[in-house]
Amino acid sequence: MVNQYFENDPNLEHEVKNFNFILRNHSLDFTSDSGVFSRQTIDYGSRVLIDAIDFQNVPNGNILDVGCGYGPIGLALAKDQPKRQVTMVDVNLRALGLAKQNAENNQVSNVDIFESDTYKTVEGKYALIVSNPPVRAGKSVVTSILADSKDYLEPNGELWIVLQKKQGAPSAKKLMDQTFGNVEVVTRDKGYYILRSKLI
Repeated sequence: MVNQYFENDPNLEHEVKNFNFILRNHSLDFTSDSGVFSRQTIDYGSRVLIDAIDFQNVPNGNILDVGCGYGPIGLALAKDQPKRQVTMVDVNLRALGLAKQNAENNQVSNVDIFESDTYKTVEGKYALIVSNPPVRAGKSVVTSILADSKDYLEPNGELWIVLQKKQGAPSAKKLMDQTFGNVEVVTRDKGYYILRSKLI
């Protein structure tokens, strides 16, 4: 059976990879490994999401990265927004270990990284919730990330999501509109949709 990045397998052999990537004009060094999402490099969807996020209308406050993997989205935003605290959660313990290592290697201290199945161990409210949802974990997980985000947002807080059209972006757009009463397609790029909703 093939190991999935949203599962934990402590016996999985290591295939460590180190690389550098420029995100939001910051040069970041990443270590990844087997058993995590997009091991070889930062996946295109995450890159489009990171570039698209506009803090102009996001209220002051903290950021939550749901399904953070080894950390590209959360760490890029933490580096870009040093006055905001960034919480990064995932179910994959290997990915979380790498995210902590990557935070340390890049001198990113305004992060809190811990295990959570979507929002189960998350507390507090956030000005911004971001996610590149683990589509292969199933529709119920993606639905939870989108619909339950409302309970974790500050007033006027925003949810930003990246999904491919073929992996459910249109239905995610519909769900976000039902949940928030608003949704915007911020960017379309090579089949990836960046969706944004605001808690009004």
